[in-house]
Formats: sequence, C-alpha cells, structure tokens
Amino acid sequence: MQVPGALVTRQEVSFVSSGSRCAAWLYRPRQRESALPCVVMAHGFGATREMSLAPYAERFAAAGLNALVFDYRHFGGSAGEPRQLISVRRQLQDYSSAIEYARTLEDVDASRIAVWGTSFSGGHALVTAARNAGISAAVCQCPMLDGLAALGNILSYGGVGLLLKLTGHGLLDFSAAVFGRTHCIPIVGQPGTLAMMSTPDAEDGYRRLMPAGVRDDVAARIALRVAAYRPVSDADMERCPVLVQI
Repeated sequence: MQVPGALVTRQEVSFVSSGSRCAAWLYRPRQRESALPCVVMAHGFGATREMSLAPYAERFAAAGLNALVFDYRHFGGSAGEPRQLISVRRQLQDYSSAIEYARTLEDVDASRIAVWGTSFSGGHALVTAARNAGISAAVCQCPMLDGLAALGNILSYGGVGLLLKLTGHGLLDFSAAVFGRTHCIPIVGQPGTLAMMSTPDAEDGYRRLMPAGVRDDVAARIALRVAAYRPVSDADMERCPVLVQI
C-alpha cells in the first residue's frame, strides 16, 4: 500500500524467529534507485506495532531509509502461545531475527542496519546493538535501562504493598504455566490499583496509543523477572553510535 500523503509505501511481511512467525510492516521510499539502509523497530512493554509506531517509520522512509516494524512473538499479529507473554530472552531473539531478515531484502544495504526501540524495547535496542555484529547505530527512546531501578520506582510510588501484590500474581502465573495456563494482570492502571505501571500518568499516556482491540494485559510472571534485566550492563560493549533520548 502507499501511505496517504507521503512518498512512502508499506508492505505486510513476516519472518521466522525460533520457529514462530513474526508479523511486520516494511516501509520503503516510493522512489529508490539503490539499496538503502534499514531501521529495525519495535515497541515497548506489552505494546504492538499498531500503537503509533507508523509515524516514526513513515518519517524514516520519507527521509530515504527503509524501516521494518515488527511485533514480538506472543503479541499483536505475531504467532506464539501463550498470548501476552513477555520473555526478555525471546524478544531479544526476535530482534536478532528481524535484523537477519532485513539483511536478506534485495533493496536493503545489509551493511547499514540500525535498531530503534522505545520504552522496554529501548533497552532491547541497546542490548541488541551490543550483542549483534555489524549494527550501524542504535536509538533508545525513553528506554528501560535498569530493572533494579524500575523496581525502586515501583516502591517509590506504590510502596511495599504493590510490590508484594505483583510478586504474588507473578508466582500465581508461574504456577499456572505448569498446567499450560496464563494468569494476566493489567499493563497500566490508576494509582493504587494493581497494574505493572500505575504512576499518575501511566494509564492515560498508554491508552492514548491503543487502538480498539489491542489487549492491555500481560502474563504476570514478568513481574518476577524484570528486576534482573539490566540493559545498562551492556553499555560498555557498544560498537556503534547510540542515541539515548530521555
């Protein structure tokens, strides 16, 4: 399809990551004469490509770049069961698979691949650039760089009570997984309610991005693991320019 009002086209594509299909949009400049760099893009915590990534990809393509916007496994248009499962390991695998797929495209310059992530994926972009050879640049928009700091933030606005509730629901989901089931909790909520993010601005800001039909919950087991994910630990391994947008 041609993106209205822009010299940009968008194509529905997919690639395989660890045996599962990941859905993606490939944005291109409508007029191109040679292989172009490609920006590989993904959304944040529990989010999908439908949640306002298109304007960024369109701007990249209008500036003369390709842009590949994908959904992680278990979310959006991608395969993967159970649904709404956030696995840091799998999401990093998906990012690497998206990069390898982009490098196979005929009109992509495989030597000029950049990664772009926002929020939780901002951390993924930093880690991906450090661990994958040949990345030309990384952009980390409002990134989650330290799970321990995120844990401290939860304590600051929700207190020990919220932390204990999240831990309890995480343990419940972990137990449910033994029987092939999933126990989900809201991604965002009002202050004082049970949600992964319940700061005063979280619910309003997150829901502004959500189109109809997009789920706003995640498997609760991520509450047990997020503190151990510290992308900042990979910062000294970077081999390319990194833009961190706070």
